[in-house]
Amino acid sequence: MSVLNTTTAAALGLLTASAAFAQSRDQVQVAGSSTVLPYASIVAEVFGENSDFPTPVVQSGGSSAGLKQFCEGIGANTIDIANSSRAIREKEIAACAENGVSEIIEVRIGYDGIVFASQIDGPAFTAFEPAQIYMALAAELPVDGAMTSNPNMSWADVDAGLPGEDILALIPATNHGTREVFDEKVILAGCEASGAMEAILGINGGDHDAAEATCMTLRNDGASVEIQGDYTETLNRIDQNPTAIGVFGLAFYENNTDKLKVATMGGVAPATETIASGEYPVSRPLFFYIKKAHIGVIPGLMEYAQFFMADEIAGPGGPLAEYGLVPDPAIAETQAKIADAQTM
Repeated sequence: MSVLNTTTAAALGLLTASAAFAQSRDQVQVAGSSTVLPYASIVAEVFGENSDFPTPVVQSGGSSAGLKQFCEGIGANTIDIANSSRAIREKEIAACAENGVSEIIEVRIGYDGIVFASQIDGPAFTAFEPAQIYMALAAELPVDGAMTSNPNMSWADVDAGLPGEDILALIPATNHGTREVFDEKVILAGCEASGAMEAILGINGGDHDAAEATCMTLRNDGASVEIQGDYTETLNRIDQNPTAIGVFGLAFYENNTDKLKVATMGGVAPATETIASGEYPVSRPLFFYIKKAHIGVIPGLMEYAQFFMADEIAGPGGPLAEYGLVPDPAIAETQAKIADAQTM
């Protein structure tokens, strides 16, 4: 593909590191989000097969962990790219700057949705509302003008229309970008939709930040279990617990439909079409971040980024879309940003 042979003038002018650095590593190194991992792995493999550069090394570990590695500094002993299922935070940008990573290129690769899925032959978990998830998993709920420990033990306690199974939700730990989306678009949205937010504000005197923190504090009595690993670990836990529900990325679910069934959220089924249209309420953009200082120093870094976002790869009908990525309608803008090495 033509993108493999494209090296922009901007890239050629970025030889900011020493010759020793330039010669110390010839393989692009990537770490971060388990959600972005399969997409990055597909691209790395195809890139290695179709270019003169070695196949990039792509590792997981979670968005926060990947960005922490990314911000450790400049040089061959640090990674070149951090994958993330959320936007980089201001405090992470500050940590990067403190360690000399002052120029960062943000690449939005497309969109994904998080889904609630359960064992395919398990209970009839087929439809959820954010308010139900909040009422099931919040550590405390407002009752009669005071906060009390969540009394709901079964899903039927939350809503008589749900199965009568004990609540067991396998959710991403805080090292995953997925968790931020889960907290904001499910738990916080559910707190507001249920009327609990208004009640909490009445209890705490109108402190909105404190009310949000209360909403997003989840129970630790075994009903809500944080998964430190990737989606494979969540799937293994569901195999062992037929009545559990788990939080997954859409692509992972779509590649395990022989084992999992998915629930609607807010009456909308998660699918590429409903995420692209914005109809499905629990979706998010996916990113990777590039160290500008490594472009032109680590061989193949610019070429890998351009290859990743080529129409043939990340656009409609490409292998990433076939795997479950919702292509970004603004992909041309992202391609231009990479070509110009435009930083944040």
